[in-house]
Amino acid sequence: MSIELHMLTGTAIEDRLEAGRLEINIKLQEIIEQAIAKGQGEVAKLAGEVLLAGGKRLRPLLLLLAYEVAGGSDRDQVIPLALAFELIHTATLVHDDINDNAKQRRGVSTLHERAGSEKAMIAGDWLFVQGFAQGGGYDSTIVEIIAECCSGIASSELKQLSHVNDLATTPEDYYSIVQGKTARPFEAGCQAAALVAGLNSEKARKFGEFGRELGLAFQIVDDLLDILGDERMGKPRGADVIEGKMTLPLIHALTLLHGDSRTRLSEVIVGFHDGLWDELVELLKEAGSLEYARTLVRNHIDRALHMLRQFPESEARNCIESLTQIVMDRYE
Repeated sequence: MSIELHMLTGTAIEDRLEAGRLEINIKLQEIIEQAIAKGQGEVAKLAGEVLLAGGKRLRPLLLLLAYEVAGGSDRDQVIPLALAFELIHTATLVHDDINDNAKQRRGVSTLHERAGSEKAMIAGDWLFVQGFAQGGGYDSTIVEIIAECCSGIASSELKQLSHVNDLATTPEDYYSIVQGKTARPFEAGCQAAALVAGLNSEKARKFGEFGRELGLAFQIVDDLLDILGDERMGKPRGADVIEGKMTLPLIHALTLLHGDSRTRLSEVIVGFHDGLWDELVELLKEAGSLEYARTLVRNHIDRALHMLRQFPESEARNCIESLTQIVMDRYE
């Protein structure tokens, strides 16, 4: 299934996206520098090591563009919202890495590996506070969206922990987890940006639906990359499998395979190590699970684009379509 994109030239769009990334990076740098100037040196520097470590800034870019597509024209109105979601997202990464005992993030040692879990936890807390400081200036509707999003992340993280190495995890369990953990932040950000732009609640929810579908696609692509491997992931191949996370390809294969193949897959998952890579991939291919996941990615992207194209075509909408394609390009 192909995805048709009506876009500006690739160079023009990339130039605009890169300008947006630079703008966000400068604003984030200013937050760290201002905190250091106020005497918050150690915690701000630790948080800054993660916050300023790079990345595509997909989430804040998406919010800036969503605001424009929704009719917003004063960029200063939405910048704090974009920063809020990026700060909160980074806080969750710090805490996730501690919980998962992850060794790397974006290709470098995780913060808790360098500074210890206690200091990393405090730095993550600090990032959450900074996120809410940026978002707290909006009206109560926006603040409630941000708070509900964070609550959903926490709830989904606990639910995911209860399914570690649980071979009975169902696709419904999986979607319940990733809806809150990954899709809801995309949804909340797009919905909030549309509200800031002046859209009514119904149209803003439509924009949120676009974000939710994009977030689901993003998570399933992460599942695929964890198995197939990609240096752009910034973490070792198979980190999720080693940590016992039941990703969609594993769940699908456990559902489809029977007899000796399912028994062996169960053994591989529970006792996984680097020497079992090829066998794991072959079992997933036998079940058709990798292609199943790819099909779901395309379906979620198609639904996301359908939602997006209910809004008038514009340069900003074309840029969002390009960001959407970036999600696909991560594994294709």
